[in-house]
Order: sequence, then C-alpha cells, then structure tokens
Amino acid sequence: MLAAALAGAGYLYTRDPHLPGQALPFCPFHRLTGLQCPGCGGTRAAWDLLHGDLSAAWHDNAALLLALPFVAAWYLVRLRHGLAGRTWRLRLGPRTVAALLTAAALWTVGRNLL
Repeated sequence: MLAAALAGAGYLYTRDPHLPGQALPFCPFHRLTGLQCPGCGGTRAAWDLLHGDLSAAWHDNAALLLALPFVAAWYLVRLRHGLAGRTWRLRLGPRTVAALLTAAALWTVGRNLL
C-alpha cells in the first residue's frame, strides 16, 4: 500500500490539477450537477499539500485538511496493530455516523452557497 501511495503521490506531484487537460480523476457529482460534493477539490488540495502550499489547500477543500490528522492517526493505529499481529477495526456508533454525515451535508450546502 505504501508503494501505491508513493506512486500516486509522485504522479500527482507532476500534474497540476489547477490546469485543464490533466489526466486526473474527475468528480461525477460535480460533472452532473455543477455543484461541489464534500470531496471536490481534494485532488487540488493534495497537490497543494505536496507542493507545501497550506493556504491553497485550505481554499481547495478545508474539510479534507481538517480530517487529515484523524485519518493519519487511524492509519498509524492500524499499522501499529498490524505490525504486532493483531487486527483492529474502527467502530463508529450510530451517533458518530450521523454526525459525520451531517457534517458532510452541511459542508456541501455551505460550500455551494458561498
């Protein structure tokens, strides 16, 4: 997985998603509706982070930037348990799932209104 992540980061590093005509994935929701989904701007934000531009990454997708530390912690815990030969699963209760879905919906509505 690490090799695939590094290969993907290397590929993205050489392609500027802010420019048209790049061979990068597109958002089907945005293409169909013209609205931004919660993940829209994620590729641009990742490119900005790879190039050290934190403010541009914040502009492209602030929710992604806020979620990154939590995702990184989740992966580190899984890695630690995996190296120790144990399995570990993130268990989210119904309230947590509802809160995450509500936050994603509010982020989607807010970013399309502003």
